[in-house]
Amino acid sequence: MEATFISAEEAAEYGEFKRSRREAEVALLLKKAVLDASRREIDRYVLKNACDTAKKLGLHAVLVSPVNVVAARKFLGGSPCVVACRVGGDGESLPPVKHDEAKRAVRQGAREVYLSPCYSALIGGNAAYLKREIKKVRRSLKNCALFVLLDDREFGEEDISLGTRAAAEAKADGVSVRGEAQLILRALTVGAGKLTVHCSGVENAAQFRTAVRAGAANACSRSCEEIAKELFSALREEAAQDFVGRARESGDPGNL
Repeated sequence: MEATFISAEEAAEYGEFKRSRREAEVALLLKKAVLDASRREIDRYVLKNACDTAKKLGLHAVLVSPVNVVAARKFLGGSPCVVACRVGGDGESLPPVKHDEAKRAVRQGAREVYLSPCYSALIGGNAAYLKREIKKVRRSLKNCALFVLLDDREFGEEDISLGTRAAAEAKADGVSVRGEAQLILRALTVGAGKLTVHCSGVENAAQFRTAVRAGAANACSRSCEEIAKELFSALREEAAQDFVGRARESGDPGNL
């Protein structure tokens, strides 16, 4: 069978097409990323850098604490990146407190609210209490998505199942679990299509890809810039390998 060679020009055009497609795929992946800037150590300078990074990379959102909603909205400006706010502290505050905190966050510009549910109620299997507090916070939100945080390291699969059922019955928009494939799948299964599943604690590009493939709509991380660097580094390595392959296909040893 006679070998078929492509010209150097055709190889270059095809390589450019593949590179553009890969860059578009990376950009779409990064639109699923949420930069976690909700730690109490975050000062105004660090918050501004986080928002600048989110804008530069085209991330979905920046997650902040209630005290930083106004500043984050200002730093993000007219960017498509939205402000997400974590409310409820460690989860043990009363439902009226969580209600007021969420309502104020939305009034100040948050477009997504991540609610810390009552830890003791969840661990104790008190689904009725969880549903009541989620419903109370849900009523405080207008044109704002509500996600229930189920990412505590002490939560097992049964706890996540209980929390996910409570979130679905209380009309939350979704839940957020740790970025482990089996937990994402458990939440998706229990949610039965009624909830969007997010994840948190993603530390590198491999974990990020795994979470998205498992079905996470968004992945929250403190290391979004590092993840983006890893993704683009992998893209450059693939492009370099493609260059060698195209040179061989062109039949021109000088291109190797």
